[in-house]
Amino acid sequence: QVQLVESGGGLVQPGGSVRLSCAASGFTFGSYAMSWYRQAPGKERELVAAIFSSTRYADSVKGRFSISRDNAKNTVYLQMNGLKPEDTAVYYCGARHFTSSGDPNYWGQGTQVTVSS
Repeated sequence: QVQLVESGGGLVQPGGSVRLSCAASGFTFGSYAMSWYRQAPGKERELVAAIFSSTRYADSVKGRFSISRDNAKNTVYLQMNGLKPEDTAVYYCGARHFTSSGDPNYWGQGTQVTVSS
């Protein structure tokens, strides 16, 4: 049974930091590109960061967010620094097989990040 379980969200002040974690199980983690998406109220889901052999980021988070993975722990992380109110969203972990294209094959349930004073 495939599972992606996000954790680490919450309420944080502007300028603060949060680290999200996504623990994966039920598939061969090392064969999947892992990604973080987010969806703010009234907006479409957007790609924030992705990692497989390299990393890529949305322009809006470059220099502030960092994605990493630990294949031994089947876990992907998103370190978010310099948070802004516009980063408020539900953050989703996604897994896409490296031979696939498009949207992730698997999704987590999401974790809320709220940036507010």
